[in-house]
Amino acid sequence: MSARRLLDALLSGLGLIAVVPLLAVAAVGIRLAGPGSILYRAQRLGLHRRPFTLYKLRTMCVGQPYSSAITAKGDPRVFPFGAWLRRAKLDELPQLFNIVRGDMAIVGPRPEDPRMVERFYAPLHDETFLVLPGLTSPGSIYAYTHGEAQLDASDPERCYAERLLPLKLALDLVYVRRASLRYDLALMGRTVWVLGSALLGRRHFPLPPELSEARRIMREEGALRVTA
Repeated sequence: MSARRLLDALLSGLGLIAVVPLLAVAAVGIRLAGPGSILYRAQRLGLHRRPFTLYKLRTMCVGQPYSSAITAKGDPRVFPFGAWLRRAKLDELPQLFNIVRGDMAIVGPRPEDPRMVERFYAPLHDETFLVLPGLTSPGSIYAYTHGEAQLDASDPERCYAERLLPLKLALDLVYVRRASLRYDLALMGRTVWVLGSALLGRRHFPLPPELSEARRIMREEGALRVTA
């Protein structure tokens, strides 16, 4: 087992133990919000495109006809307590179990829905499958601080694919090409700062330091598409 994998397993295992009381409170809130399971299970693609089951706390009402794979601000499926869980990113805590199992790492490109991968990933984006998907990444931090506001509730999948996904993937490609234990620790610290600041009321955040390199990757992708 590599040092990074050992650190991921150790930190996520300790994290699971630490958040048990929080998960218990969240479970009660979800149960009071309406019928349905406490956990939401979703199929995602991981290392080398291997499918796995990703776990989240359920934040949506069951039985809703609206079936978009992307959740925009004001999505009618999300119940009020679920919206708060999503804002605080507490709905992601069960993914610590995914990390313990080896499906994910703490830091890595966010795992995507297989349908979105099939429809919108370019060949260059296959690089994101060379490492374990993660709980946080430059792309997911950007999506949280800037990208989610770009999603149009009337057609969130199209907006996600056109406005957010290309830059989000480019930012995660920067991570893949720079990946190191030191970079992982820096991204963990950035994630904690962003979430803490958001919960204290901050609404405006600086652009990611990886942005210029990500834009270069996007130009590279565009050139590849032209010559293909």
